[in-house]
Amino acid sequence: MRRAHVAANAALVGLALAALTAVTGCGSNGAAAPAPSPAAALAAPAAGPGSPLGPAAPGEAGPAVPGVPALTGDPTDLTRASQAQAGTGQPPTTVLTQDVVVGNGATATAEDTVEVRYTGTLYAGGKVFDSSWSRGDTPLSFPLNAVVPGFAQGITGMKQGGRRVIVIPPALGYGDQTRGPIPGGSTLVFVVDLIGVT
Repeated sequence: MRRAHVAANAALVGLALAALTAVTGCGSNGAAAPAPSPAAALAAPAAGPGSPLGPAAPGEAGPAVPGVPALTGDPTDLTRASQAQAGTGQPPTTVLTQDVVVGNGATATAEDTVEVRYTGTLYAGGKVFDSSWSRGDTPLSFPLNAVVPGFAQGITGMKQGGRRVIVIPPALGYGDQTRGPIPGGSTLVFVVDLIGVT
């Protein structure tokens, strides 16, 4: 029953984050998105804990990362949605991450199934294209090896109980393909709360 509920949620999302290849047929650049290898996911350029910018203590905000848009509201309040504002300047060409709140639970690996809440916006203009918060408080669950590569790279290394901003360039998202409200060639920005890791 739980799997049916998850599949129904993934079908509703039908966009970037929970676009399970087997359920929605979504992939990068119009082709089936290959699952990122653990080595590739771990080698992704990212900022936050372990970066040259320095780690933050659990429960504290991480350092600002150039190229990561500012967030709305009180981004450290995990009981409420937060979203990215419009990005400024040229969008990044690599995956960028910024920990807004560092969790203190299990660390997500590329092989894990995760439960998340999220809001996805377009880097250009800051328009929301999807949000799990709009469908209630229930987190969405999916394996990281079944989502677009940039999203898997962005969550890998994140700790349960944290909130992270993930900026995904088109090459690691949907490329030049239009996906519903996501125009082809879009840089995506997700504010993700990691609720569970299995």
